[in-house]
Amino acid sequence: MKFYNRENEIKRLQEIHALSLENAQFMVVTGRRRAGKTQLLLHATENQPTLYFFVSRKAEPFLCEDFQQEITEKLQIPMLGNVQSFNQLFKFLMQLSATRSFNLIIDEFQEFMNISPAVFSDMQRDWDTLKAQSKMNLLVCGSVHSMMHRIFEDYSAPLYGRATGFLRLKPFKVSVLKEILIENNPKYTAEDLLALYAFSGGVAKYIQLFVDNRALTLKKMLDLMIKEDSSFIADGKSMLIEEFGKDYAVYFTVLSAIARGENTRGKIEAVVGKEVGGYITRMENDYGLLSKSTPLFAKSETKNVRYVIDDNFLSFWFRFIYKYSHIVEIGQFGELRKIIERDYATFSGKVLEKYFREKLIEQGGITKTGSYWDKTGENEIDLIALNETEKKAQIIEIKRNEKHIRYNLLREKAAVMLVKTGGLKDCEIQYKGLSMTDM
Repeated sequence: MKFYNRENEIKRLQEIHALSLENAQFMVVTGRRRAGKTQLLLHATENQPTLYFFVSRKAEPFLCEDFQQEITEKLQIPMLGNVQSFNQLFKFLMQLSATRSFNLIIDEFQEFMNISPAVFSDMQRDWDTLKAQSKMNLLVCGSVHSMMHRIFEDYSAPLYGRATGFLRLKPFKVSVLKEILIENNPKYTAEDLLALYAFSGGVAKYIQLFVDNRALTLKKMLDLMIKEDSSFIADGKSMLIEEFGKDYAVYFTVLSAIARGENTRGKIEAVVGKEVGGYITRMENDYGLLSKSTPLFAKSETKNVRYVIDDNFLSFWFRFIYKYSHIVEIGQFGELRKIIERDYATFSGKVLEKYFREKLIEQGGITKTGSYWDKTGENEIDLIALNETEKKAQIIEIKRNEKHIRYNLLREKAAVMLVKTGGLKDCEIQYKGLSMTDM
């Protein structure tokens, strides 16, 4: 698959590179696993003197041997000899960068925590003492969110405050998904677009797998995903188990409950059988997996809270793969496929709401979006989009099938909402219905 989008990120990285020609720069790139961080950095530094260090789980002397070969090949510098620690190499490169500018990409940077945690304090010392003369463009990235957070944002960590910039790589926007489908499957349907959004969530690696395997219809995507040797089956577990550690089973149960609609604190605890406040807080703040959702116009202290999995692929994985792991374990993928096809319309209906919210935000002219529901959960509005500057609002019902949109009912629910909340005063209100024909 060709390289898509990322114009803003590349522009930012090019600006950092230009600055590094005069003064050392230290950029931290984060984002969920498979988001395309490595490809972005390699693409942005193409045709520039660049060292690429991948921190694999091996003994530090063997890592240094790999890194020395990279230095020799890319910078035409003889091997340094028997280097046993990364600190020796890094100090050498910092000193070298006083005489010549180059990029140093360190991929899976958080793995040093497992190999040699002293690396971080050693880097701090050398960076602080040598950066004034250096012209190095240091670019580090990692895919374990909690560990990268600990390394760079924990006040007591050695590298806290050393980065000169942070770049969080987000999934592709819906307009990019359309672009990819237009180029690779010009006859795509709205169902295909919704499936690509639902299964990939805009994550670059998943999209690449679909494109490279020419699986760009709903049927072909399911064919690729739901089979014995599918990388999609294991990816949810392998991606999160390192984040959560030995308590992963509790975290997984919480996420599974939310994925199937048990999305309030009380309902989640009923499923898990224990208090989950700490787990939810960590998934929201430390791991970046959950969002807390409250009705639009609700008071800040409201307890009318729902939790949402932010990652589309993980929503799908916990809703179908993890929930039915007993079926996966005995290899009955045909039966799993039947369950997905049976429940897909309901699952994708909620994804469609998220799709239109993202689409409206991307189009611009919106200052606030949200949903509304009362405490009973009966009086529910799918999407409210507000332009506070122009005093305009859209109250929207979203259905897969446009025939199921009920404008009279939408107006009735909105009238109740406006009386209860006092929201949208003096606003010009437009009532809309959106369906798959509007994608």
